[in-house]
Amino acid sequence: KKKTDHIIHFSSLSNCIMTSKYNIVTFLPVNLFEQFQEVANTYFLFLLILQLIPQISSLSWFTTIVPLALVLSITAVKDATDDYVSIVFTHKTLLNYLFIPIKWMNVRVGDIIKLENNQFVAADLLLLSSSEPHGLCYIETAELDGSTNMKVRQSVSVTSELGDQNNLASFDGEVVCEPPNNKLDRFCGTLYWRDKKYTLTNQNMLLRGCVLRNTEACYGLVIFAGPDTKLMQNSGRTKFKRTSIDRLMNTLVLWIFGFLVCMGVILAVGNAVWEREVGSLFQSYLPWDPPVDNFLFSAFLSFWSYVIILNTVVPISLYVSVEVIRLGHSYFINWDQQMFCSQCNTAAEARTTTLNEELGQVEYIFSDKTGTLTQNIMSFNKCSINGQTYGWLDFIPFNPLADPDFCFYDDKLLESVKVGDSHTHEFFRLLSLCHTVMSEEKSEGELLYKAQSPDEGALVTAARNFGFVFRSRTPGTITTTEMGRTVTYSLLAILDFNNIRKRMSVIVRNPEGRIRLYCKGADTVLLDRLHPCNQELMAITSDHLNEYAADGLRTLALAYRDLSEDEWESWSESHRFADKATDCREDRLAAAYEQIEQDMMLLGATAIEDKLQEGVPETIAVLSLANIKIWVLTGDKQETAVNIGYSCKMLTDDMTEVFIISGHTVQSVRQELRSLQCSPPLPPSPPLPRPPSNFMENISGEFALVINGHSLAHALEADMETEFVSTACACKAVICCRVTPLQKAQVVELIKKHKKAVTLAIGDGANDVSMIKSAHIGVGISGQEGIQAVLASDYSFSQFRFLQRLLLVHGRWSYLRMCRFLCYFFYKNFAFTMVHFWFGFFCGFSAQTVYDQYFITLYNIVYTSLPVLAMGIFDQDVPDQRSLEYPKLYEPGQLNLLFNKREFFICIAQGIYTSVVLFFVPYAILSDATQSTGVPLADYQTFAVTTATALVIVVSVQIALDTGFWTIINHVFVWGSLGTYFTIMFALHSQTLFRIFPNQFHFVGCAQSTLLQPVVWLTIALATAICIVPVLAFRFLKLDLKPQLADTGRLGARGGSRRSGYAFAHQEGFGELITSGKNMRLSSLALATFFC
Repeated sequence: KKKTDHIIHFSSLSNCIMTSKYNIVTFLPVNLFEQFQEVANTYFLFLLILQLIPQISSLSWFTTIVPLALVLSITAVKDATDDYVSIVFTHKTLLNYLFIPIKWMNVRVGDIIKLENNQFVAADLLLLSSSEPHGLCYIETAELDGSTNMKVRQSVSVTSELGDQNNLASFDGEVVCEPPNNKLDRFCGTLYWRDKKYTLTNQNMLLRGCVLRNTEACYGLVIFAGPDTKLMQNSGRTKFKRTSIDRLMNTLVLWIFGFLVCMGVILAVGNAVWEREVGSLFQSYLPWDPPVDNFLFSAFLSFWSYVIILNTVVPISLYVSVEVIRLGHSYFINWDQQMFCSQCNTAAEARTTTLNEELGQVEYIFSDKTGTLTQNIMSFNKCSINGQTYGWLDFIPFNPLADPDFCFYDDKLLESVKVGDSHTHEFFRLLSLCHTVMSEEKSEGELLYKAQSPDEGALVTAARNFGFVFRSRTPGTITTTEMGRTVTYSLLAILDFNNIRKRMSVIVRNPEGRIRLYCKGADTVLLDRLHPCNQELMAITSDHLNEYAADGLRTLALAYRDLSEDEWESWSESHRFADKATDCREDRLAAAYEQIEQDMMLLGATAIEDKLQEGVPETIAVLSLANIKIWVLTGDKQETAVNIGYSCKMLTDDMTEVFIISGHTVQSVRQELRSLQCSPPLPPSPPLPRPPSNFMENISGEFALVINGHSLAHALEADMETEFVSTACACKAVICCRVTPLQKAQVVELIKKHKKAVTLAIGDGANDVSMIKSAHIGVGISGQEGIQAVLASDYSFSQFRFLQRLLLVHGRWSYLRMCRFLCYFFYKNFAFTMVHFWFGFFCGFSAQTVYDQYFITLYNIVYTSLPVLAMGIFDQDVPDQRSLEYPKLYEPGQLNLLFNKREFFICIAQGIYTSVVLFFVPYAILSDATQSTGVPLADYQTFAVTTATALVIVVSVQIALDTGFWTIINHVFVWGSLGTYFTIMFALHSQTLFRIFPNQFHFVGCAQSTLLQPVVWLTIALATAICIVPVLAFRFLKLDLKPQLADTGRLGARGGSRRSGYAFAHQEGFGELITSGKNMRLSSLALATFFC
């Protein structure tokens, strides 16, 4: 092995990657730092310090430290649990390192690693040699770009023979290459060995995250390891995610603290005035307690005393309750049987408990394509042959080499094959010959096709099942079995596919010596190259293509041309000249291909279904109705992505226009963006602040935008991002093609920056991790591309369609419940706390509390905690089915209508109004009231019991009015809490406790004597009516005059076009590799066939 100084200079030697946020050393400080970013936690820590000062505290310090410690502990345990999953999956796989097993984390730059079939690549490797001829190996890059199609890599020719341990041990080459970067499709380096230098490209590299396929073994030199690998360079940092409600609560807590300070100042000024004007008259028998020696110092201490007494406007129980509610919502997601996939036995999982209500506010969804929207499974669905369309009835295989999983629905086509129709035979002969598929036949009749494109795999499989079986290939031959007869064709040329040509051709010579060109490609380009005699057949076939496209299928046209020996020899010479050209080779080859692909005869067309996951079009349609914009960010090519866009109904023929941005330079991209904005059909772009919903509705469904990765790189530059965002956000659908994982994250960050909207990213592969981490909410699909996306996600499930229920049901309910919970919580605590403020004006501003100290302690913990928890966990405004039937019910969350600054002020205004009623009504009535014995009721303890009882009854009635969905738990908690209040109050005011603790229980017998008085109950009833009746009146008027959609719901309890749909996902150049013979691995069966 060789560790070069150049690599070591800028590379991390360790291959260890930490995917968790904490470790044992950093957990406590980092977690506490994150928790004290919550303003309320810092606020309660400050109050705790104040309560340790006896001169200003009228409450014991443990009343704050116990709940604060409880909140911090519960949150810490939850965060540790959420993070533990990513720890336990780190560093488990062993590799064979020079025949010594070694953990991934111990791999170092410069090591030579042996990989075996189906193993993951542990680091970025330079391929040195493999068990395949010419140093070839096959890889799957699903973890990098989401594509499950096979790709080929080849070692430098000079190292391809280093196949044994001794040769590898003697390898002393030096690699000089570019520094670590995130470009997955590019590598630039040079190998210096034996006094020669060899150019290194991406074709020589195996990147971390790839899987070795169909290759017994290969050897690689570690170039980049750990965080320097391209996979990790494309992964974003783990971010501490907080909801918009959390951020709003931080602001509100600051406002409340300011309000608390203002109340403290007012009462302190009142104390100074009272002590100076009135209190001084009592100094002879009621002197100030030391160290108070003047009215100003008394006012100073009074200020801090009132800060402590009035701190319950934001009690710490609020945060305990929020965490409990979020935990309950998470369990509801985990337990939802309608989000359980029986096929893969996977349930939905809430991997975090802090973002549930944010699910009800999503405006932008960024989705991967492969494995997220699609199953990445293609099926041969329909076809048109010589003007006859097929594809309706059941298919029963008739040959022993048929694929048992193949399904086709028309036995008329089967009969046409059996009777020997020449057009039908030629149709399937083309499909069996015109491709770059590799075949592996381990035993007679057991065929395994390896296609770079699922399209090609589906077409070759279709031909196989109709009796035209592709068996094997060599650099110069293709062997097929045609209706049971083995036929070997001479492969003269492969005219490879690329994005511009949108077609591929092969030229073959059959055993009789006839030379024929077979071509398949996008109908939009192939139909223009037909012989004029095909006009009538072309018209019929075009109608069939329109029908297939209307069904959302991927169409492909097929044609052939017979060549004479002279034509072939002439063209072959020009092709060889173009192939050997040193300048403009691609252009010369394209011209040669264009020359021969003319005057072809039309055979027919195929229609392939790219199978979407179940329910994807319906889910996208419903989410669009909920005013959620969906962007697809994919590493696939433009044609493939556009086809999927039509399949899932993101793109439709009803759209005014689908804009495509494909510029390669900054100037061209800028010009395309500006031309779109200036074109007549496109409405003016909305301003960057969030536009009103009605504006977006006016342009919804009109436009779509498709942009390529190289164009996106320019569009994301600082001086152009504003134009890009304004244009893209004016479109209903946006598809970004050929994007890198880092670009996915950059697009998400761009929307977060400019639109201030809640974003959700969903994907299933490691190439989606960066996007998932960047979005406000990350969702992982537990599919076929590993578990990297799931590990990085906040929520996971197995099917895209479950996203509909996650957002419109669980997300919407979570947001609704949390908003109602917060509104009620602030209301009940202002109603409770502000009574102290009014009492201050009648007690000489002495910081005397209105209530018994035990009532103050138990009010938020026992008397009012469970009812509001039940509402926060179980409440619903409409059933789940109605939430799905009326997607517009989701819009209030997007617009923050249920809990915002306005709603907050309404809640505290209602709380202040209630406190005024609860204080002044009992004060006014009891001032002149007497018992039946003539004893006055105007004493402090009677007033305290009356006010406390009225308060508990009023807030209990209020939550009964606020609860929209009653369960047995709600009934037990609401009415049980009311009963608990009376039970505890009678116990605390009993003679028994007074005898045991005479210094602690001063309200002995007060409850019994007070609540036996009819005037007290009349006072409580009057206060309750004054507090509740206006609320009832307002709600009835609002329901009658301005009903919401939720109120109504509670009371009421065409296909995409693919005319350029030839969207192969394989790379240009594979045909050349086949004809060179460098990728050939001949089985014994193929060799036997070849030599026979």
